[in-house]
Amino acid sequence: MPCWRFLVVQGASTFGAKDKSMAYTAAVITASDKGAAGLREDTSGPTLAQGLREMGLEVIDQRIVADDETLLSEAMIDLCDTLHVDTIVTTGGTGLTPRDRTPEATQRVIDRLVPGIAEALRSDGYRKTPRAVLSRGICGLRGRCLIINLPGSPKAVRDGLETLAPMLSHAIQMARGESLEHNVKSND
Repeated sequence: MPCWRFLVVQGASTFGAKDKSMAYTAAVITASDKGAAGLREDTSGPTLAQGLREMGLEVIDQRIVADDETLLSEAMIDLCDTLHVDTIVTTGGTGLTPRDRTPEATQRVIDRLVPGIAEALRSDGYRKTPRAVLSRGICGLRGRCLIINLPGSPKAVRDGLETLAPMLSHAIQMARGESLEHNVKSND
């Protein structure tokens, strides 16, 4: 079981919610043609959902969507604009194959890029495997919803969650306009 290292943002409680009745919400999208067709079991999506729950987020939706730019974009728009989730984390579709279109689908729906998160994910991943730089994942905002692309393997998802743990709470707070201060204290 992973041990996430949390940072506490001054004036905030567990995972940054100002009170426990205000849990932040998340959705998981697995981009997979075979998964969507029922030909392959999704292992990275459940790994991602569990990791987000362990970080204190309420995962309110989990979907498997074919590697289709339009279908992926529509799913993200629905989650942001209809369900009003605070963050969407995708897994899969970030590689170099012709069907890997998650970054393009994300680019279609976001208003603003958040390049530092994608850079951190690739940089930290590279320390574990040189192949991490082959991920084309991006991160950005659609309104107040933070969308993050992770690669499609359970190991890459676990590594990505480890990178996101110290920053995700603050990023969600800032996207929601709740925490505009940058003073951070470690729990240690």
